[in-house]
Amino acid sequence: MKKFIKIALSIIVIAALAIFAGVQYLLSQPAPEGFPILEYHMVQEQNPDKAYEYNVPPADFEAQLDYLQQEGYTTISIRDYLRAKKGLQELPEKPVILTFDDGYESNYTELLPILERRGLKATIFMVGNDIGKENYMSWDQLKDIQHRGVEIGSHTANHLPLTEMDLNTARDEVKLSKLLMEWNGVNTIYTLSYPNGKYTKDLLEILKEEEYLAAVTGDPGLNTFETNPYLLQRINIPHPMFGLTEFKWRLIKGRIFTQLGIYQHKS
Repeated sequence: MKKFIKIALSIIVIAALAIFAGVQYLLSQPAPEGFPILEYHMVQEQNPDKAYEYNVPPADFEAQLDYLQQEGYTTISIRDYLRAKKGLQELPEKPVILTFDDGYESNYTELLPILERRGLKATIFMVGNDIGKENYMSWDQLKDIQHRGVEIGSHTANHLPLTEMDLNTARDEVKLSKLLMEWNGVNTIYTLSYPNGKYTKDLLEILKEEEYLAAVTGDPGLNTFETNPYLLQRINIPHPMFGLTEFKWRLIKGRIFTQLGIYQHKS
């Protein structure tokens, strides 16, 4: 038994050293082209029991923003990216997109003041039928936050996995969310976040037909003008367990996935 344990530990050590060497090699290579889209959910002082892993406390979030600024990043919206893709504007040297799924009320009460104080852009993806419910933004808050410069997108009508329903139902989910917000005074919805980050080829066609211009996935990596706009890659930023070091490694993860070509979402 002891011999087996020693062999197992040796294999683990060798594997760990090989992974470390591989990461070191990739980081020694020229950085790949592309910019990150970061996936958040909520930024609030109190950590909710049922959504603890989705919350980044304000102090940690501001530390992450400080790091991005030190590294020369400038926030843009997804619409900025789409306009630049068509040659209608130029992007900063190192763009980054901050996205927030679900539309929690703390996006308005705690996140918005941080964004405004720093002059940053962001995109929030709303679940249509959750607007106005407890812990989610109200219609007045939603329209106000948009008027104050935050881009609004759709996270479907009911946050159900689109890949687990028939295509007609999936179409209703993306169509009704868009119409609901636009009919209630929100500016035209052009972007969507796939629930759970999952998608199929058929869903891409549905989004085009329903006049969406872009969508974000749960696939980590960096984005360029060659990235399929309906398959934009995002780096998930959960509740930090290891402070800023973890955030830095998540950014590195996006770079490594791009270098390895794990997700090749070309137009």
